[in-house]
Amino acid sequence: MIRPPLVISIQSQVVHGHVGNSAALFPMQAAGLDVAAVPTVIFSNTPDYPTLRGRALPPDFFADLLLGAEERGLPGRATFLLSGYIGSVEVAELTAAFVARAKARNPGLLYLCDPVMGDSGPGLYVPEAIAAVMRDRLLPLADIATPNQFELGHLTGRPVARLADVTAAAGSLGLARGARLVATGCVLEETGPGLLESVIVAEGQVTRHPTARLPVALPGTGDLFAGLILAGLGLGDGLGAAVDRAQGLTALALERARLLGAGEVVLSDPEFRAALLGMHA
Repeated sequence: MIRPPLVISIQSQVVHGHVGNSAALFPMQAAGLDVAAVPTVIFSNTPDYPTLRGRALPPDFFADLLLGAEERGLPGRATFLLSGYIGSVEVAELTAAFVARAKARNPGLLYLCDPVMGDSGPGLYVPEAIAAVMRDRLLPLADIATPNQFELGHLTGRPVARLADVTAAAGSLGLARGARLVATGCVLEETGPGLLESVIVAEGQVTRHPTARLPVALPGTGDLFAGLILAGLGLGDGLGAAVDRAQGLTALALERARLLGAGEVVLSDPEFRAALLGMHA
């Protein structure tokens, strides 16, 4: 029997709600991937609530978890490595060192860096020092980077308002040769009414992937989207097809949350779950 693709997923975890690994883990597993989830923070909930409990993992504890993953040989047999929200500079630095070691040991490993640091509404929601580690240490290691429109502008120091701005930003993002940019959640001057789009820049080629813009913005949307991209890639989709499928599935989760009046993405909708299970049919 062939083992399913293994994803090492390094991002946040919450007790209540769906962000970070709490958003991406179930969809990746339901789509048929094996996932080793490493938390960077453990919170009771997202910061959108009146109270927030928990904290970033202490650096020595986080480093111990990474060491355990290496002792079990996970980097050597993983197909994908995913990083998302990071809650301290020390954990960001440890993540960068782990990614570098993993890629040195396993040259075929595909690293997707989702530089979770802010959005157009709240602005930057991590300390600038963490954003700097993402920009200077993590993104140069990435094979695929998935910043949203705000994050792309912050990382490059340039406003991103037009399609040309996305392509210009791709050239100044510090990605390695051959790496691919997926600029997510873009509402550009060229974007059609009622739409948002993901823009892929790869090897000088630009493709646009529009989808309906729903009247809802929920935490965890980007984390779910990145996990679904990897699910598609793990099942053999090309990057464009994986993005299209991820957009459709994310829209299902958001629409269900809107209908329920939920403050989080909803992963329990029967249609959403059936679509996930159907990915590897």
